[in-house]
Amino acid sequence: MPTSTRDAPNRQPLTDWIAAYLEHLQARKLAENSLRAYRRDLESIAAELAETTGTDGERLPVESVTAQTLRSAFARHAASRSASSVTRAWSSWNGFFRFLVVEGAASGNPMPVVPKPRLAAATPKPLNGEETPERLLRLIAQGARKARNPWPERDLAILSTLLCTGLRSAELLDLTVSALAGRSGERRLHVRGKGGSNRSIPIDESLEGVLEEYLESRRLRFGRRLPGGEPLFVNHRGEPLRRGGLQYLVRQSLRAAGVSDRVQRGAMVHALRHTFATRLAEDGANATEIAKLLGHTSINSSQAYIDVTAREQRLSVRANRTHRVLGELSRGSESE
Repeated sequence: MPTSTRDAPNRQPLTDWIAAYLEHLQARKLAENSLRAYRRDLESIAAELAETTGTDGERLPVESVTAQTLRSAFARHAASRSASSVTRAWSSWNGFFRFLVVEGAASGNPMPVVPKPRLAAATPKPLNGEETPERLLRLIAQGARKARNPWPERDLAILSTLLCTGLRSAELLDLTVSALAGRSGERRLHVRGKGGSNRSIPIDESLEGVLEEYLESRRLRFGRRLPGGEPLFVNHRGEPLRRGGLQYLVRQSLRAAGVSDRVQRGAMVHALRHTFATRLAEDGANATEIAKLLGHTSINSSQAYIDVTAREQRLSVRANRTHRVLGELSRGSESE
């Protein structure tokens, strides 16, 4: 916490309080990507505030940040950004001001009077095509993805884990070797999710076998033991797999399997998570079960998969040719 003007914390530079808040978030063990997003949102709005108030950004005190200046800053920020980006920034600043109130640096939270865009309800974006996931896995296992240093066991393990557990990108990259726990036939993945929340996902023996084959191929490649703290998934140099590498791997795998046109716009790695959840719903899982497996804090997010599944089922029923005949008969009876 900033301490140079202990008697007047609201006169502390805003930048100092942003640093203190990010340190607070880091102590909560947020994912690295989440921390970067918070920093980006806080610093970009802070820059707009400095422009709006005509103050040096390094000297702008918290007391100068009012509802009026925030509305102006967010209006400038929104001019060149999507509604979802603006909404995320709004949420970041809402959390930041709650922190400032607790720390005595602000007398209240002005964010409720700062407008934010209304977002359309997000709809799941699974892979299109009934057999697409199976086609993808079969062809990748056969080495369809060409690379200078091919590693089909690793590629298959990553794609299988995403499709069979519904992990987010950051959750997959955060896994360690020890995250795969339990006796053979009763294995589970221990996952650290959003906000530092933990969950345990049971894995089927088939996925367990794929992961074991990958780990064995990794030992043969690099010739060393795998301590429990080692990243579960690595690149071809044995280094921790990063977000960009994961996205590239998934994109190239979809292309190699000839199914890249079955990914809906705006989805890539997340399409595999949505496919997992959609199939759960199709197989009868309820919103609570889906929420627990996906790490959702609210079942409202999980309900979307069930709603979409119900809508698809209704469309399938309507496609039945018998219904078209019934429609003709009912129209014919009305004309008689």
